[in-house]
Amino acid sequence: MSNLHANGIDIEYETFGDAAADPLLLIMGFGRQMIAWPDAFCTAIADRGFRVIRYDNRGVGLTRTGPAPFTIDDMADDAAGLLTALGITAAHVVGASMGGAIAQSLAIRRPEMVLSLTSIMSGPGRLDQAGADPEVMRRIAEPPVADRDGAIDRAVRIARVVGTQATFDEARVREAAAREWDRAPSSAALERHGQAMAAAGDRTQALGRLSIPALVVHGEADLLVPVAAGRRTAEAIPGAALLVLPGMGHDLPQPYWQPVVDAIAEVAGRARTEVG
Repeated sequence: MSNLHANGIDIEYETFGDAAADPLLLIMGFGRQMIAWPDAFCTAIADRGFRVIRYDNRGVGLTRTGPAPFTIDDMADDAAGLLTALGITAAHVVGASMGGAIAQSLAIRRPEMVLSLTSIMSGPGRLDQAGADPEVMRRIAEPPVADRDGAIDRAVRIARVVGTQATFDEARVREAAAREWDRAPSSAALERHGQAMAAAGDRTQALGRLSIPALVVHGEADLLVPVAAGRRTAEAIPGAALLVLPGMGHDLPQPYWQPVVDAIAEVAGRARTEVG
């Protein structure tokens, strides 16, 4: 892992694959560190011919910021700054959950930097959580926990209601939560990321002006950001492909990696063809 200064902050990042391959930026979601993108998932994408870059959003992991509030657009500018600092003029961009909102904002604000856009389990900022399960919303609204055991227990409670039911594995969730806590506790990020999401505007019209290959991926059983939000995103972006995965909740468990990686490679291939 490495750290560089971009957009006024120090950003922690890591790369997978051939440094000469087409760059692909992974943007993680609400309160999560870059290691929430599993190593094996990153490697699976890299094996399809990409230089995969994952990084900590501001306020989480090893990318630290001050107490001042920030916006989704600020976080999109962080992504643009990271790419520029790495000498990358344009990349394929993949975002999950809040990371999908950041990826959309990046494509809107800096379309010349986005070769293709993949938005996973996210919406266009309008009614994203309309119809969300009340129990899920109650769990998400629980206050952050400032001790290791409490934070891990909180992660399990949330994963149990938002994740894919058929693949829920409490031991795996505990291990992932412990790994994030031990790397860099960042409970304060939940409030700041929540403020950024709450302040985000409706991106529907701006998405309609995009002219890049785009893919929208959503779990049919997502109880936090219902699949209708993904459908609205796909409808907003001209020519966007939509991949709805039966049984998948608001996570990306391993049994779904192959179709998602295949779809990301396909939309990136469309970008390669159009550029060529």
